[in-house]
Amino acid sequence: MNPASTKKPEAAKKPDFEYSLARLEEIVGKLESANLSLDEAMKLFEDGVQLSRDCQKYLEQAEGKVEILLKKAGGEMAAEAFDPEAEEES
Repeated sequence: MNPASTKKPEAAKKPDFEYSLARLEEIVGKLESANLSLDEAMKLFEDGVQLSRDCQKYLEQAEGKVEILLKKAGGEMAAEAFDPEAEEES
């Protein structure tokens, strides 16, 4: 058996943040419709909780990267609030 053929396909990777967030919004919409059986609703809820955790992890990782980028030359952290309106004015 060829070991290369047993590798997982690229599609098996975890979805990115935008996909996870869109899927979470889709699940919320379905749960709000109230046209689901209890089993379907529980399955969607479980999926939604996992997607929510995944999104939170993505956001924490992004925050960590931003803090690293803002680190001053002396090693002191310079955490600054992100102001999207200030970016638009530049």
